[in-house]
Amino acid sequence: MSTESPSATEGPNVSGTGPTGVWLIGARGSVATTAVAGCAAMSAGLHPPTGLVTESPPFSGTGIPALSSLVFGGHDTLECPLPKRAEQLAAGGVLPHGLPAAVRAELAAADAEIRTGGPLPGDTRSDDELIADFAAEILDFAHRHHLARVVVVNVASTEPTPVPGADDRLPPSSLYAAAALRAGAPYANFTPSAGLHHPALAALAADAPLPFAGRDGKTGQTLLRSVLGPMFAQRALAVRAWSGTNLLGGGDGAALADPAAAAAKNAGKERVLADTLGAAPEGEVHIDDVPALGDWKTAWDHIAFDGFLGTRMTLQTTWQGCDSALAAPLILDLARLLARAHETGLTGPRPELAFYFKDPDPGASSALPDQHHTLLTFAARLRDRGAGA
Repeated sequence: MSTESPSATEGPNVSGTGPTGVWLIGARGSVATTAVAGCAAMSAGLHPPTGLVTESPPFSGTGIPALSSLVFGGHDTLECPLPKRAEQLAAGGVLPHGLPAAVRAELAAADAEIRTGGPLPGDTRSDDELIADFAAEILDFAHRHHLARVVVVNVASTEPTPVPGADDRLPPSSLYAAAALRAGAPYANFTPSAGLHHPALAALAADAPLPFAGRDGKTGQTLLRSVLGPMFAQRALAVRAWSGTNLLGGGDGAALADPAAAAAKNAGKERVLADTLGAAPEGEVHIDDVPALGDWKTAWDHIAFDGFLGTRMTLQTTWQGCDSALAAPLILDLARLLARAHETGLTGPRPELAFYFKDPDPGASSALPDQHHTLLTFAARLRDRGAGA
C-alpha cells in the first residue's frame, strides 16, 4: 500500500456550509437501512427520537447538524435496494409496519447514492487504486450534493482479525478507512474490524486533520457489562466468573459463525470486564448463529461472585432485542457529533465518544457512567466552541 499522504485537508467543501453527508460502509445492511429509514421518519415527525442521545436536552445548542440535513450514501457489495430491504425488515418486525412505504422516496434517494464496494472476487486493482476509487466516490457524492462535510461510518459485517505477516493486503475495512482519510472525511468504526486500527494506517491517521472514533459499537450485552462491572467493583464484590452466550441470526449471525470473526467480536466484550473489574474473570462468550432469529438476538450472562464472608451468589441477565434498532440511533449520534467536531476544528481520536464503543479510543474509561459524563462534557465543549470560546 502507498504511504503517501491521504490528501485530507479541510473536507469536501472548504466554505463549511451546506448539508452533512453520512457515507455508510455496508450501506444496504440492516443497520444502515434502519438508520436511513429512522432518520427520515423522525425528520418527518412520524416517530419520536427514542434512543437518540443527541436529541436529549444536554445537546441542545451544540450546533450538531439537524437530522433533516443529513444526506445518505455509501458502499456495499450487496444489490438488494434499500426500499426492498426496508420492506424485509418491516416484515421481520424491525421497522414499524407501513414505515417503508412512508419513507420510500428517502430510501430510494439514499440507494441511488450507494456505490459498489470491494474488492470483489476477480478485482485486480491494487490497495492504493481501491482507496483512490473509494475516496473519489465519496468526494463525488459531496460535490454533487454541495455538502459541507461527509462522515464515513463503518457498519459492515465483522472481519477476522488480520494476522501479521499472513497477507500484505489491507482488509476491506481498512481500505474504506484509508479512503475516508484521503477524502477528508471524519470516520467512525462501528464494527470490530481493523479499520483505522490497522498498523499500516497508524501514520496516516496520526497526520490526518480529522476527528475519528472508536471501534465496535456497544449496543446490548456489552452495554450491560459496562454498567454491571463497575457496580461489582464499587461494592467490593469479588467476581469469580462471568460467562455469556449470544444467539443471533441475520447477516451478523452468518458473519460471526466464522470463529475468527467471532474472536474479534468477543475481544471487546472481554476487555470491558478486565478494565472495569481490574482483571478478567473466568468464563467465555459464545456466539451461535441461529438463522431463524433473523435480525433479533438473545444475550445471556451468568455471573458468579462472592459476597460478605465468602457467601457465594450469582446474577443472571437476559437481553433480548434487535441489534439494528439498537445500533441505528447510535450511528446517527456519531455522525452528527463527528460532523460538529470537524466543523469546530477538533482532530484525531475522540475518546469523548467512548460511550458508544466496546473498544474506545485511548484515555477513555470503560465504565458507562464515566463515559456518559465525558460525553456530556464534550457536548458542553461543542456548545462553547460554537459560541466562540
